[in-house]
Amino acid sequence: MSEDGAAGRYAEVTAEILSRAPETDIDPRLDRVRTLLDLLGDPHRNFRVIHVTGTNGKTSTARMIDAIMRARGLRTGRYTSPHLRTVRERIVIDGEPVSQERFVEIYDDIRPYIEMADSMNDAPLSFFEILTVMAYAVFADTPVDIAVVEVGMGGRWDATNVVDGDVAVVTPIGIDHTEYLPDTVEGIADEKAGIIKPDSVAVVAQQPVAAAEALLRNAAEVGARVAREGLEFGVLSREVAVGGQQIAVKGLTGSYDGLFLPLFGAHQAGNAAVAIAAAEAFAATGEDAAGLDPAIVSEALAGVDSPGRLDVVRTSPTVVADAAHNPAGMIATAAAVEEAFGFSRLVGVVAIMADKDVEGILDPLEPLLDEIVVTRNSSPRSLEPEDLAALAVGVFGEDRVHVAPRLDDALDLAVGLAEESGEFGGTGVLVTGSVVTAGDAVHLLRGAGE
Repeated sequence: MSEDGAAGRYAEVTAEILSRAPETDIDPRLDRVRTLLDLLGDPHRNFRVIHVTGTNGKTSTARMIDAIMRARGLRTGRYTSPHLRTVRERIVIDGEPVSQERFVEIYDDIRPYIEMADSMNDAPLSFFEILTVMAYAVFADTPVDIAVVEVGMGGRWDATNVVDGDVAVVTPIGIDHTEYLPDTVEGIADEKAGIIKPDSVAVVAQQPVAAAEALLRNAAEVGARVAREGLEFGVLSREVAVGGQQIAVKGLTGSYDGLFLPLFGAHQAGNAAVAIAAAEAFAATGEDAAGLDPAIVSEALAGVDSPGRLDVVRTSPTVVADAAHNPAGMIATAAAVEEAFGFSRLVGVVAIMADKDVEGILDPLEPLLDEIVVTRNSSPRSLEPEDLAALAVGVFGEDRVHVAPRLDDALDLAVGLAEESGEFGGTGVLVTGSVVTAGDAVHLLRGAGE
């Protein structure tokens, strides 16, 4: 097939998958995924798994675990969501998204079985369910030694939760997705604890007390061992460095000093500690139970990236894209920006989904931003700019709020506002409010995508 033909077929396949029920149309059950996997011969049983859930930091932590596993010489698969620009970002082999050709090939291979599974259930498989099965099929066919699998939402009823992870990772839990999940951290923790399986190891980031208690209770019920940040492992020290930070970590089986992490913020240092502990817990189940080589950990973390997470996408002025999309995430983002960049003047470009806690997302930005430009992103779920502006005025005051109907116009306006300052020191623009907003900004300023 010609290059144009392959690209055309890839476009057809992605359109076909995207035409199904979206990720936001939640039907909490696993029978459809299990039916399809059963028809395929249970490919998800052919590799070992580190399963990652939580409210914030899941993708960054998964990427760090993946990097450490690859540095140890293992062939890895990684499944994360959502994507910034291309759906292929979700299915990764040895650090690289699957090619368009491979994506089409695996879909065409399983398509007859998808149709059979659809006919055997009362509703067809969703977009996320099909992508999950595609990832598991690719991982089995490659084959990979270890798959790092990020939960889409929740845990217990998430489509990914047909696997039995050797290690279950729980990143920080906060209030989010309350239209689908409980409205308390304890209730959300109960849902996320569903990925903790018997005889596994649960690696738990620092949590609110109610969430920690729920996770520990669930782990005890299934007979899982627990490693807790701040007790069994954690960050010993950190300091800002050019392009990131220097950290020291106490692990489960060793200590790791002088690690350079090319990501910003205390939250990313915490994610790194969780990733190291997860890798140690996984290694302890194999022949090399003595622990990880600190040189390998150092090499892996020094090369890690996390696109769309405090991602510098332009300089002069500096434009930073960040995917924070809930209050806890925005608090971490605001603290990291203040610590790492020291802008003399900062203008925000913000687009938020209509179903989010908008004021809770805006509040942490108020002391950080000099002015804010509200806009919309490319998602149909994006809050209309006029409605976002009305809420932003209540937080920032009318004089600091500007409205632009399109993200490209908002970026131009924000850059102009940032450059108005005659103050000594750096000026910047922070683009945030949603993973889609960050992805759109990356695409506009870097040309990333298909």
